[in-house]
Amino acid sequence: MENGIRVQEAILWYTVFVVSIVCHEAAHAFAAFYFGDRTAHEHGLVTLNPIPHIQRSPIGMVAVPLLSFIANGWMIGWASTPYDPYWQRAYPKKAALMGLAGPATNLLLAVLAGVLIRLGMAIGAFTPELSGFTSIVQGVNGGLANGIAMLLSILFSLNLLLCVFNLIPITPLDGTALAEFILRGQLLQTYRAAMQHPTVQIFGLFAAWYIIGAIYAPIYLFALRVLFVGFFN
Repeated sequence: MENGIRVQEAILWYTVFVVSIVCHEAAHAFAAFYFGDRTAHEHGLVTLNPIPHIQRSPIGMVAVPLLSFIANGWMIGWASTPYDPYWQRAYPKKAALMGLAGPATNLLLAVLAGVLIRLGMAIGAFTPELSGFTSIVQGVNGGLANGIAMLLSILFSLNLLLCVFNLIPITPLDGTALAEFILRGQLLQTYRAAMQHPTVQIFGLFAAWYIIGAIYAPIYLFALRVLFVGFFN
């Protein structure tokens, strides 16, 4: 029975993972196409069909998430969307909006999950559980309601994590795009040059993992307080 539950949990996790990553990358691709870069469109990535995204990044979309679930009980991974670097240099603001489209989509998915969780609690289908990413709420009567509660819990937690992580303003993450709207003049030029430096690019992900470890817990707890506001006395 325990193995069966584990398999069901893995299926839910992988379903949410694929939906979340595909929506993130499709948002990048659509934004780039909208703003004039056809690179992702020519690779067939302006789509919510997961197959082209999985074919482009099979390790990040299949191997790593499954191995991370076996090792840790949750999934992480990646995909990628190509773009024209000449277009990026010619239209930095448009390229920045393309970069921010992915995390914005993850935020929308987290909000959608939160709204559905609140609706489930309002009609008495869910009750707070708060035992981890997989179980923010649980179904009152078990069965299908419990499966939906788990799915929405994962959708909320994973997309909030993807949004926050990708907004860290260090290469190769999408958060570097924030500089285009915050910094000006020489400071912006210095930041761009720093983010293109090979050393920064090599160690960017390691630095981002360190940063997310420091900042995510309070952000997640705040999000849970907002999610359950008015529910607890």
